[in-house]
Amino acid sequence: MARRRGGAPRGGRRGRPLTLGGLVAVLLVLAAVYAAERFHLVPPGTLDSIFGEEKAQRPNPRPIPRPVPDASIDYAAVTAQLDRIRVEEERRRGYVREEWPHWLTIDSKCLNTREQVLIRDSAKPATLSANGCSVLSGVWNDPYTGETFTEPKQVDIDHRVPLEETYASGGYDWPREKRAAYANDLSDPLTLVTVSAAANRAKGSKGPEDWLPPRDAYICAYVAGWIAVKARWELTMDERERVTVGNILSDCRRTAVGARPAR
Repeated sequence: MARRRGGAPRGGRRGRPLTLGGLVAVLLVLAAVYAAERFHLVPPGTLDSIFGEEKAQRPNPRPIPRPVPDASIDYAAVTAQLDRIRVEEERRRGYVREEWPHWLTIDSKCLNTREQVLIRDSAKPATLSANGCSVLSGVWNDPYTGETFTEPKQVDIDHRVPLEETYASGGYDWPREKRAAYANDLSDPLTLVTVSAAANRAKGSKGPEDWLPPRDAYICAYVAGWIAVKARWELTMDERERVTVGNILSDCRRTAVGARPAR
């Protein structure tokens, strides 16, 4: 059998290897895209799309239940807050939890933020250690699950709008001082909530589009609080989040009006 002469090898023509100069050029382009995204010169997620890592649209793991009427909420005020919130794509790239100092000792000789929230949220006066610097026991009614706990190790202090979500919704541009102020916010009880450790860890950094409290009776208050925190700290929502909370709020308002007794 005659040998092939000339032409391409049987396996097909091999691509030319990337030269050092070519590699440097690629890295410079990627660096330029990263810088442009950082300074809002290109849409968020541009770098992710180059690597084929565009954010997937995750289905809500739990169907949104029919809201339990909650007439205690000022729906007009919450709707006005929601209308002020800008809709923008999230920017999660670059989040580092250590850059959000939390459980600091603020306005107290030795009680950090976690201990102060435990004292605030206990249904009866909390028992403190001999030096007064830590909580030994109390009674905490978890609004997320409806469970009651008496030992501090059983509960977590939840950032209603999680730190990573806050970063992705505008906190990426905050200085460290503002991040610390948010992470330790004792001025508004909506920001930090005492809940079961299991519920907090199940929630993680998810928004209402991916996680809602398992206790149906608290869903309306949870979403109203979420909106209030985002509005107060001038955070944004992405489109899916905005549609989800808007729909829940409308359902809550409708059921609350329908539940009011006729005069």
